[in-house]
Amino acid sequence: MAEVVQVRTGAYDCDVLVIGGGIVGLSTAYAITRAAPGTRVTVLEKEPGPARHQTGRNSGVIHSGVYYRPGSLKARYAVRGAAEMVKFCAEYGIAHAVTGKLIVATEREELPRLHALVQRGRENGIPVRELGPAQISEYEPEVQGLAAIHVATTGVCDFVGVARELARASGAEIRYGARVVRVDRRPGLGVAVLTAAGDVVRGRVLVNCAGLHCDEVARLTGDDPEVRIVPFRGEYYELARPELVRGLVYPVPDPAFPFLGVHLTRGIDGGVHIGPNAVPALAREGYGWGVVRPRELAGTLAWPGSWAIARRHWRYGAGELHRSVSRAAFLKAVRRLLPGVAATDLVRAPAGVRAQAVLRDGTLVDDFLIREGAQAVHVLNAPSPAATASLPIGREIGRRALDMLGSL
Repeated sequence: MAEVVQVRTGAYDCDVLVIGGGIVGLSTAYAITRAAPGTRVTVLEKEPGPARHQTGRNSGVIHSGVYYRPGSLKARYAVRGAAEMVKFCAEYGIAHAVTGKLIVATEREELPRLHALVQRGRENGIPVRELGPAQISEYEPEVQGLAAIHVATTGVCDFVGVARELARASGAEIRYGARVVRVDRRPGLGVAVLTAAGDVVRGRVLVNCAGLHCDEVARLTGDDPEVRIVPFRGEYYELARPELVRGLVYPVPDPAFPFLGVHLTRGIDGGVHIGPNAVPALAREGYGWGVVRPRELAGTLAWPGSWAIARRHWRYGAGELHRSVSRAAFLKAVRRLLPGVAATDLVRAPAGVRAQAVLRDGTLVDDFLIREGAQAVHVLNAPSPAATASLPIGREIGRRALDMLGSL
């Protein structure tokens, strides 16, 4: 098999070979062909179409950047990316709306964290309006809270539609149904990839945007990513009475976790999604408790960081698990924001899985994480708000790939 994937000088199929056809991989292809016309880009995606995982299984929110540490990649790219995403959608006729959102404190102990978000938002250059209880009802008559902030730049869009347009407009060769099983990298001679179908694709530079499998792809190249992807499933309900919610309503997040808590999202189709909670998934694409992949689960359990998370955050995790198996517990969480919701209003909706990078000591990687190896760029942590920030992220990844290409 090693001979099958051996790189041959002068036999490149493309200049840049991108693994992963989610919104980040496709944005990277788009950025490269825009920055350097004539650069040959091939994207390998194991699914039969684009954006089948994180991109297509989220709440569709264009995040403003209010949550993220000033100066972080998340803050810079989300603020810039939100404006660019709205412009991109408008230019290409993709469904979107700038709705604004409320972040609502329902307990007194949340008030200091809410005020900290006001300061953080202003440091990130985001317009934030502080609201009292009476003003909350001006935006959301059915929502109750002690205080809230209104973030005007938040919106919603069709991220799958964005991904399809990026694929089309990039001019890249997109190969669907191309699952990568082996990578052969020879210094100075490029990279060859073998797919499950037996095809060999050769490129001068590799870009790893494999999302839920990005650490595995990094190891296939021979690079140690020094993190592991620990999958967390986010479970959603749909609101049977969408008229109860006008726009987007979020709780005050716990700063110890990269999750935003159970929130209410009116999408571009007019429906309202509730969620997600965050529970360990038993497979990288474990969209339900019945999806178990023993090899992937064993890999998660073998990573010391997984056990460190469990020891450190077991109380939080127990609450999330309780909401996963108990509709009544989930309903209780929703009623903190929306007291008038009834059990019959909750209709199960498709779940998503977050590709969360975790360090050996159990630290949840909070920022985007991009690392380079020989002739390879690895995107090792790009969960929410990666869809929002995909255009500037793609430019950054593309710049690194083109710099590598120029140095060969």
